[in-house]
Amino acid sequence: MALHRRLQQVWHNPPGWRSLSAVNHNIVGRRFIATALLFFFVGGLLAMLIRAQLATSQSAFLDDALYAQVFTMHGTIMMFLFAIPLIEGFAIYLLPKMLGARDLAYPRLGAFGYWCYLLGGLILLGALAAGLAPDGGWFLYTPLSNATHTPGVNADVWLLGITFVEISAVAAAVEIIVTILTMRAPGMRLVDMPVFAWYMLVTAGMMLVGFPPLILGSLILELERAAGWPFFDAARGGDPLLWQHLFWLFGHPEVYIIFLPAAGIVSTLIPTFAQRPLVGRSWVLASVVAMGFISFGLWVHHMFTVGIPHLALVFFSAASMLVAIPTAVQMFAWIATLWHGRPKLALPMLWLLGFLVVFVCGGLTGVMLALVPFNWQAHDTHFVVAHLHYVLVGGFLFPFLAGVYYWFPHLFGRQTLPRLGSWAFWLVFVGFNTTFFVMHLTGLLGMPRRVGSYVAGLGWDLPNLVSSLGSFVMGIGFFLLLIDLVVSAYLGRIAPQNPWRASTLEWAMPTPPTFYNFASQPRIPGAEPLWTEPDLGARAAAGEGLLAEAQADEQRSLGSDPVSGEPTHVVRLPRPSWLPLAAALAVGGVFMALLTKNYGLAPPAALLALALFWCWAWSIGLRQDPAAVDVGPGLQLPVHDVVDRAPGRAGLLWTLVANGSFFVSLLFGHAYLATVAPGWPPPRWLHAGWTTPLAGAAALALACGAMHYAERANARGDARGRQLALLAALIAALSATLLLPTGVLPGMPSPREHAYGAMLAFSLAYAVLHTALGAVFAAYALARGQTGYLSARRSVELHNARLWWDYTAATGAVLLLAMHVPGWRH
Repeated sequence: MALHRRLQQVWHNPPGWRSLSAVNHNIVGRRFIATALLFFFVGGLLAMLIRAQLATSQSAFLDDALYAQVFTMHGTIMMFLFAIPLIEGFAIYLLPKMLGARDLAYPRLGAFGYWCYLLGGLILLGALAAGLAPDGGWFLYTPLSNATHTPGVNADVWLLGITFVEISAVAAAVEIIVTILTMRAPGMRLVDMPVFAWYMLVTAGMMLVGFPPLILGSLILELERAAGWPFFDAARGGDPLLWQHLFWLFGHPEVYIIFLPAAGIVSTLIPTFAQRPLVGRSWVLASVVAMGFISFGLWVHHMFTVGIPHLALVFFSAASMLVAIPTAVQMFAWIATLWHGRPKLALPMLWLLGFLVVFVCGGLTGVMLALVPFNWQAHDTHFVVAHLHYVLVGGFLFPFLAGVYYWFPHLFGRQTLPRLGSWAFWLVFVGFNTTFFVMHLTGLLGMPRRVGSYVAGLGWDLPNLVSSLGSFVMGIGFFLLLIDLVVSAYLGRIAPQNPWRASTLEWAMPTPPTFYNFASQPRIPGAEPLWTEPDLGARAAAGEGLLAEAQADEQRSLGSDPVSGEPTHVVRLPRPSWLPLAAALAVGGVFMALLTKNYGLAPPAALLALALFWCWAWSIGLRQDPAAVDVGPGLQLPVHDVVDRAPGRAGLLWTLVANGSFFVSLLFGHAYLATVAPGWPPPRWLHAGWTTPLAGAAALALACGAMHYAERANARGDARGRQLALLAALIAALSATLLLPTGVLPGMPSPREHAYGAMLAFSLAYAVLHTALGAVFAAYALARGQTGYLSARRSVELHNARLWWDYTAATGAVLLLAMHVPGWRH
C-alpha cells in the first residue's frame, strides 16, 4: 500500500478544469473515445435526414443545397471525425496496458493530437450549424469543388478543417509506432506481442504513408481556390484527375486503416470467448502485414470509369481481388478458433457474430466491384453505397462496439445491462441489413448515389422506403445502446476483475485502472501471459516486477529492445502540461486565419505556435549526465537521455517517414501532370543561370556537413568545436533559405498562369520551409549546447538536427533538379 500511495502522488492528475492540462493516456484515450462516439451520433442523425429525404420520390424534406451539405457532412464525420479518432482512442487507452507500460512514449503529443481533433471537428460542426458546411461530397472531387463551382467557404471548411484533424492522426501514428517498438514490458518479444498491438503497428505505419497524399491534395486545392494556382484546371496545364489520384492514394488505404484495428479487436476477443489461443497466429500476423502493403496498390479501382489505360485496369483489378487472400486467412483463423473452442455467447460475442455475417457479404460485393465490366455497370450507384457500408459498418463498427462492451468493465469497473444491450444489437443488426441489403437492389435498378430526389415510376420508390424504415429501426437500436452505456457507467453492477477470463495484460490490473497502470512492470512469459501465469497481476501489484520504486519528482516507465523486449533504459515521462492545449489553439489560429481569409494573422499565429513548440522541447532534457537507475534486483539501466533509443530520436525518424510520403506524393503530382495534363511541356522558362541554384545547393551541403561535424565533435567531448559547427550550420541554413528562392523566382512562370509554375512555386515553398526549420533546429541545438543541455552522452538534440538536415539536403537536391533541369531544356 505504501508503494501505491507513492505512485498515486507521483502520477496524480489535477481535478476540475485543471484536468484540461492532463496528458496521461488513460484520460486522453477516454476523451478520444467519448468525443468520437458523440460525433458518431451526430453523423447518425444526418444519416436519418438523408433517409427521410430518400424515403419517397420528389420529397421536399430537404432542398438540394441543404441535402448536399447533409450528405457531405455525414460522410466527412463518419470517416474523419468518428472512425479514425475512435481507432486512436482505443489504441491510446489500451496499448500501454497491453504492452505492460505505464504510459505512451509521448503523452503530451497525444494530448496535442486530441485538441487538434476536437478543434478541427468543432470547425466543421460550426460551419454546419451556420449553413456553411462543405457540400461537394466527402471526397470533394474537382472541378466541382473549385472556386468557380463552389464560390463560398464551404469547400474551404472541408479542406482546412480536415487537414487540421489529420495532424491528430499523424501524431497518433508516430506515438503508436514508437510505443510498440520501444516501450514493451520486460521479455515481451516482438513475435509475442498481443495481436491487437500487431494490427495497430501496421495500421500506424499505413497512416504515416497514407495520410500525407490527402494533406498535399488539400493544400494545393486550397491554393487553387484561394490564390488561383491551377493544379486541377485543364485549361491552364492542370488535370482534375490529379485530385482523384491523391485522394484515393489516401482513400483506399483508409479503408484498411479503418478495418485492420477492428480486425485486431476480433482477433483479440474471439480467443477470449473461445478460451483457446488464436489458430494460425503467425499466418494471421503475416496476412496483416501483407494487407498493409497490398492496400497501397488498389487506389485506382475507385477510378475504373475515368478512362485509364486497359493495362492499368487489368493490374488494379487483379490487385483488388488479391487483397481477398489475406482477408480470407484471417476469416478462416477466426472460424477455426471458434470451432476448436467453446465460445460463450456473451454480448460482445453477439456483435462479433454480426460482424462475421455482415463483413462476408461486404467482401463478396467487393470482389464483384473489382471486376471491371461489373464495376462499369454499378459505378456511382447505390450498389457501391451499400457495399461501402457493409464493409465499413460491418467491418469496423460491429467489432468496435464489441470492443466497447468488452472493455467497458475495464473503463468504468462496472457491467452493462445485458438485456438492453441485446435489444440494441438485434435492432441494429436487423435495421442495418434491411437498410443496406435492399440498397444493393436499388443500385442494380440504376439509382445513382449522391442524388437527393428522384421521379416516380423508376422502380426505386419501394426499395427506398424499405431502406429508410430499416434505417430508423437501426437508429432506435443505437439510441438504446447509448442509454445502456450511459446508465451502466454510473449505475451498473460492479464488475469482477478480468470478467471474461482474458489472456492479455490489460486485465492484470485493477479496474478502472490507476494512472500508472502497473505498480511494477512484470516480466512477460509468452503470448498469453494471464493464461500462462494467472497470478501475474497480483505479483506486479505487490512490487515483484521491475521499476517498483516510485521517484518523488518524475514519472518513469521502462524502455525495451524492439525485437527481444529486454529492458534497455528508463523513459522519463512528463507531468500534466498546458502546452499541448496552447499549441493546438495556436495552430488552430493559423487555420482559422486562412479559413476567414485574414491571411495577415496567419504568420503571427504560426510564430506563436513555433514559440510554444520551442518551449515544449526546452522543458525536456537534463543539464547533467544522469546516473543509472536501479530498476530491480541487480539491474541498473541508463535514463533515456543518454541512449541511442531515446523517444525523441525515434519520433523524428517516423515523422520524417510521413514527410517523405508527402514529398513522394508531390513528385508524383509533378510527374503525373508532366505526363498526361494538357499544355505540357510547359511554357518556356527564362532560366536565370546556374550560379545561384548551385550556391543554394552548396549551402544545403554545407549545413548538412556542419551538422555531421557538430555531432562528431560532441561525441568526442569537443564542446567548442561543436558550437562553432552549429553556428556554421545556422549561417548556412539561413543562406540556403535566401538562395533557393532567388535562384528559382527570376523568370519563373507565374503560378497563376500555368500548372507548371504552380508546381514550381509549391515545390520551392516546400524546400524553403524545410531549410527555415533547419535553421530553427540548428539555433535550438546551439542554444541547448550553450546552456549545458548537451554533452558527449546527452546528444538527442544534435542527432535530431543532423537527421533533419540529412532529409532536407536530400529532398532539396531532388527538388533543385526537378525545378532547374526542365527549365534549362526549355
